[in-house]
Amino acid sequence: HVQLVESGGGLVQSGGSLRLSCTDFGRGFEHYCMGWFRQTPENERAGVASIDLSGATTYGDSVKGRFTISKDVTTSTLYLDMDPLNPSDTAKYHCAADRRPPQLCNGPLLAKSGFWGQGTQVTVS
Repeated sequence: HVQLVESGGGLVQSGGSLRLSCTDFGRGFEHYCMGWFRQTPENERAGVASIDLSGATTYGDSVKGRFTISKDVTTSTLYLDMDPLNPSDTAKYHCAADRRPPQLCNGPLLAKSGFWGQGTQVTVS
């Protein structure tokens, strides 16, 4: 199965940008629904974005038009480009993967079950 490791988080000013990466050090990246969810210090968990096997994407309402999810199957890497960022985006971002049909490939469902990475902190001041 997949083994996910995130990178790219950090501290950024409001209006700035970041690119998160998630690399699979396991097997089967190309066969999984992939996505990102975030968890606040208050332990609120929210789906952010997803991308299915065909490359179709979904986004949470709060990030539409600002965040872009993409993947590179040749390097087994998932990306999340975030621009512009605002303080409400402050959270720990987790990469997630699960075997699901396209109609069930979305951020909120990936935040409930699947394979998750340890997360990377994003702080927007």
